[in-house]
Amino acid sequence: MITLIDTLYQIIQMALLVALAPLLTGVVRLAKARLTARRGASVFQPYRDLLRLARKEAVVANNASWLFRVTPYMVFTAIWLAAGLVPTFTSALALAPTADLIALVALLGTARFFTALAAMDIGTGFGGLGASREMTIATLAEPAMLMVIFTIAILVHTTSLPQIVDFILVGGVGLRISLAMALVALSMVAIAETGRIPIDNPATHLELTMVHEAMVLEYSGRHLALIEAAGMVRLLLFVSLILCIFIPWGIASPGSGVSLVVLGLVSYPVKLVFSGLLLGAFETSIAKMRVFRYGEFLGGALLLALLAAIFLFVSTGR
Repeated sequence: MITLIDTLYQIIQMALLVALAPLLTGVVRLAKARLTARRGASVFQPYRDLLRLARKEAVVANNASWLFRVTPYMVFTAIWLAAGLVPTFTSALALAPTADLIALVALLGTARFFTALAAMDIGTGFGGLGASREMTIATLAEPAMLMVIFTIAILVHTTSLPQIVDFILVGGVGLRISLAMALVALSMVAIAETGRIPIDNPATHLELTMVHEAMVLEYSGRHLALIEAAGMVRLLLFVSLILCIFIPWGIASPGSGVSLVVLGLVSYPVKLVFSGLLLGAFETSIAKMRVFRYGEFLGGALLLALLAAIFLFVSTGR
């Protein structure tokens, strides 16, 4: 039964996601700048960028349909809702009964679908190129993510995120090779889904290799601000998902006292900053991958996830 306190925690989480998403992006950018001997912008620069774009008027092509205009709002809402399903500081949330990993994949797929349609709506070459590449990546990334979900489901017997968190916190899972492989596979999928190096470089607009940037070139003003904010929330979503499944310590369980909830509110930003630093170090140490090698990268993620599911299935004797 959903209580008033669960609703309050859900509202706090939804606000926390919007507040911390630009900070995570700023931490990654600053880490990359410092590791490449540059001063770099402040970690608060993404907030200024979003505010600057939100103040500008949106310029829309004459042949743009209603789909092009509503896509930024739909994409941001879908990704924000998907991120709201992932427990961050407590698993006692109002959306906990619907916080299913399959539903999360569906929401991400919906956002991708509308983004690709809007990219082709104007009829530019770059939009079609970016949409084609995005769908190619999706056909390889989604099966890998689903296999990771099946691996977790074999162990926990559910795809509900709050129940997964509670099981890992009290179930004594221990060290498992299958879970380590699932973690690597999910990290590779997260890199592809968020358009990070080596799949894509969000800091450049190189026409031969760009994917996400090619789809949103026609957006400007408040529309572009929503698209950029959705990208930041998407990165926060995948980092939170990895922390939720594999490093859930610090997340308060249902019925926990206020002190444990406050501990979760403190530990979550700390884990985000540490994850941002790791991501910045990883992107600095690796080169951009050729477009034709995306299949090898995501094929490796799918293979790891498949092996993880098989090893866990055999080890549990099911």
